[in-house]
Amino acid sequence: MKKIAVVRFPGTNCDRDVWKAVEAAGNRPVWAWHEEKFDAGQVDGVVVPGGFSFGDYLRAGALASRSPVLESVREAAKRGVPVLGICNGFQILCEAGLLPGALLKNESLRFVDRWVTLKLKSEKSAWPSGKEVKLPVAHGMGRFFAPPDTLKKLWDNNQVWWTYEQNPNGAVDDIAGVTNEAGNVAALMPHPERAMAEWMGSADGIPFFGGKIQ
Repeated sequence: MKKIAVVRFPGTNCDRDVWKAVEAAGNRPVWAWHEEKFDAGQVDGVVVPGGFSFGDYLRAGALASRSPVLESVREAAKRGVPVLGICNGFQILCEAGLLPGALLKNESLRFVDRWVTLKLKSEKSAWPSGKEVKLPVAHGMGRFFAPPDTLKKLWDNNQVWWTYEQNPNGAVDDIAGVTNEAGNVAALMPHPERAMAEWMGSADGIPFFGGKIQ
């Protein structure tokens, strides 16, 4: 059983879902509050959930990326601990400089809430998953962007983790998720914690949290 830190910010609204997903996968979640640091050497993984941290003021994830808890997240990443960002967590990790690129407003300028199919492009991530997964998206700023030189580096270094089969937000190269160079920090815009059972619409989210689909 692995000990997984679940980071919480004011406005985070997927933290309880992530907690339950970690438990469902047979691991032990522990809370990591935004104002407090945690011992990066005492956890086996970190998940930064989705939501609207600090109300998405300034830019989505900008304020959260400057919270004290991010010092511990950075230390965990430096130690090689797996770090997973989901939706707003993706935005936060990019704002914190732990992942390349940025998340911009959807091309439609509208909030997108629907199911999507993702294609696995890299097995570099420390977070397991299937080759093709069905997960829901729910975001207003999910359009991944990176300048041409960064984009080339991502593809060359095998850091593009997931792409959309049908792009819901205008993301460059249909990118839905990326990793850092080491592969231990990874993030995606869709929500695996909302796809933990067939009655939810899909059980494809289970492997993301270390579990196995029965």
